[in-house]
Amino acid sequence: MSRRGEFDLIAELFAPLAASTPGAYGLTDDAAVLEVPAGRSLVATTDAIVAGVHFLADDPPDLVARKLVRVNLSDLAAMGATPWGMLLTACLPRDVDDPWLESFAAGLKADRAEFGVDLIGGDTVATPGPATFSLTALGLVPTGTALLRRGACVGDVIVVSGTIGDAALGLKACRGSLGVAAAEARFLIDRYRLPQPRLGLGPRLIGLAHACLDVSDGLLQDLGHVCTLAGLGAGLGAGLGADLKADLIPLSPAARAAIVSAPERMESVLAGGDDYELLFTIAPEDMGRVESAAAIAGVAVTAIGRMVAAPGVRVLDADGGDVTPARRGYRHFGPETAEGKRQ
Repeated sequence: MSRRGEFDLIAELFAPLAASTPGAYGLTDDAAVLEVPAGRSLVATTDAIVAGVHFLADDPPDLVARKLVRVNLSDLAAMGATPWGMLLTACLPRDVDDPWLESFAAGLKADRAEFGVDLIGGDTVATPGPATFSLTALGLVPTGTALLRRGACVGDVIVVSGTIGDAALGLKACRGSLGVAAAEARFLIDRYRLPQPRLGLGPRLIGLAHACLDVSDGLLQDLGHVCTLAGLGAGLGAGLGADLKADLIPLSPAARAAIVSAPERMESVLAGGDDYELLFTIAPEDMGRVESAAAIAGVAVTAIGRMVAAPGVRVLDADGGDVTPARRGYRHFGPETAEGKRQ
């Protein structure tokens, strides 16, 4: 099994992705030199993906790379930032050969072009463990305006972008356990493998969203972070709460079909994660402005509930009954970790 050496790998596959950033020096130095523009703050985020946990062994390498880029850019979107650069660490086992790496680099190239963000540094190492990739994404936001998870208020409307649950159901489809039509399965699998960072919407929420994050580990679990931090910000030790309406959760036609055939799959929608949609809270009177911003960004937004004073995240049915599932989301160090990220 052939594979380029470390320096050939950098020079041939990764250095071309740094071409438009002079301070990256073609990836020939140990670090990049960057000057933050006046009036802007630097936003930095890092996410890692591990074979068998965040992606499947037979996932196409170009889509593995693009998912890595996009989960990080989603974090930038959630803070209202615009992408500026990214650094990649690749931990490569022996079974990752040149064709796999060439496809992986092609995925990086595709998203570099789509999102206008250069690869400006990183590291490559060998590992006896599973393939692991970590990407640090840098973004810029006008100083003092970054969106944060804290700041939600009692009475705020809870809003999400796009549709929820597609990725969790897509993972089930990858494992052949969904039982929907082929076209619906393909749609859900694509949503699992290729998330869509809402970079057009995030910056437009500055001045509107009181709190914002992206849904990565499950709608309920991530909303729980908003509730906890809202309490801290307001000096409320017990935190705030959230009431969601199950019938308002936006579902794609493919997800709806999967749930019709097996209603218990709604738990995966609420707790499965990997959506990478924006979840944010706003004053009720600002919903029209948010809908206008979302229309410009080309993504739908849906109001799904309200922030309330009573702590905890609850899911209510159309009659107001509590239908909150026991599972809230994924935990990296929970008992499910050994079985893969999503169940």
